[in-house]
Amino acid sequence: MSQVTQELPRTLGALRSSSWSEAKLANRSVKDELRNNLVCKIQRGEALFPSILGFEDTVVPQVVNAVLSRHNFILLGLRGQAKTRLIRLLTTLLDEAAPYVDGCEIHDNPYRPICRRCRDLVSEAGDEAPIAWLGRDQRYVEKLATPDVTIADMIGDIDPIKAARRGHDISDELTVHYGLLPRANRGIFAINELPDLAGKIQVGLFNIMQEGDVQIKGYPVRLPLDLALVFTANPEDYTARGKIITPLKDRIGSEIRTHYPATLEQGIAITEQEAWLDRPSPIEMRVPDYIREVVEQLAFLAREDKRIDKRSGVSQRLPISALENVVSNAERRALKAREGVAVPRILDLYSALPAITGKLELEYEGELKGGDTVARDLIRTAVGKTYDQYFDGANVSNIIQWFDLGGSVKLDESVDSATMVKQLGAIQGLMEKTKALGLRAEEPDAVRASAAEFVLEGLHAHRRIGRSEERGFAAEEKRREQPREEGKPERGSFRRQYN
Repeated sequence: MSQVTQELPRTLGALRSSSWSEAKLANRSVKDELRNNLVCKIQRGEALFPSILGFEDTVVPQVVNAVLSRHNFILLGLRGQAKTRLIRLLTTLLDEAAPYVDGCEIHDNPYRPICRRCRDLVSEAGDEAPIAWLGRDQRYVEKLATPDVTIADMIGDIDPIKAARRGHDISDELTVHYGLLPRANRGIFAINELPDLAGKIQVGLFNIMQEGDVQIKGYPVRLPLDLALVFTANPEDYTARGKIITPLKDRIGSEIRTHYPATLEQGIAITEQEAWLDRPSPIEMRVPDYIREVVEQLAFLAREDKRIDKRSGVSQRLPISALENVVSNAERRALKAREGVAVPRILDLYSALPAITGKLELEYEGELKGGDTVARDLIRTAVGKTYDQYFDGANVSNIIQWFDLGGSVKLDESVDSATMVKQLGAIQGLMEKTKALGLRAEEPDAVRASAAEFVLEGLHAHRRIGRSEERGFAAEEKRREQPREEGKPERGSFRRQYN
């Protein structure tokens, strides 16, 4: 990979006598540059896209193959699958700096200028032609495709004011005002949501990709641009909002499918990386593992729920936003109670509904029930599945018996953790079960309260105990009777049979 020296050449003559020689740069395209630097990274064993988690064995190898093949490529995937982040990381495969003719709008290669202005400048000034430098980030241009994008936006247009000021004929190449695509010359040009781009604009794209020319206001302009083109699209957009025209699709070298996290562990790692949890606060923030698991399980369940539109998908932004809201609610509670530690509870997940419902596109059945109801059902199921990871097969009969004998506990969100621990400690056997969550005896009250509430929520999720707004946690009204003794009719069976 290129090494940037302290003193970069500032004229064409100095550039020729430097390591940026004509033999090195004259015929090397952007795709060659990406390929060469990628080869070096692979040989050194470097991580290629370290912030992209869950794609190591699926998407990343296909992207590597596309770059090694010098392909333009498209990433196809549902929303929230890190498509844009991945293509932005392609800039790490560019040289740290690249020379261009100073003042050029399209960053012409000093050894191979393509615009009229730079060709004339290099011809007249020779080795004294001024040179400027582009950093990696300056060589990346991104455009969100919308139906109102025009050829002028993407390719360019005739600028009559420029022609009048410089005394040029309106058909002169020097009167062109360049669009985004030419201004991305010698870099990476990315288009997000490609199907939203009008068909005639897509025609302009593939023409300049392959043939290197385009007509602007009826005047043919030859622009053999040096570009690596990458696109993103949602597979459902082909029919929902638009389509990729066949000639353009044919010119895209590789079509790569992205996906959501394959395992809960991958999802938790992504959410932990992206969520804003390490925040400045006067109190300490602790997020238990079971809370992280419930939040991530919520997203996994939503992606499989028949009440939620699978074509739209459930973005990875859902667990990220939900966890941030959960932590914020715990922080607010701790601040009001003047506690030194804030620990999220399952109760806080219900306070995070605004971060959940807006990310769920519901089917007809889901619309009938409402977003809040669907989200609450998902939370309850997620708690149940996570509870099973810690307490599957555990004997919790003494806790259930306490409720069956008339016990109830209503947990007030506004009370401090010490008061809550005192309430929960009255339930026989409950605090002992929290040891399965890895709790130690010296844990703060906020940690113990959160763990105990999780146990109760897990029992409620499995309908072992009930919960209502009036009484809080109490005996499950519809819980089955204890198994009858052999040969003895079940209590109430006769009445049920004949009523």
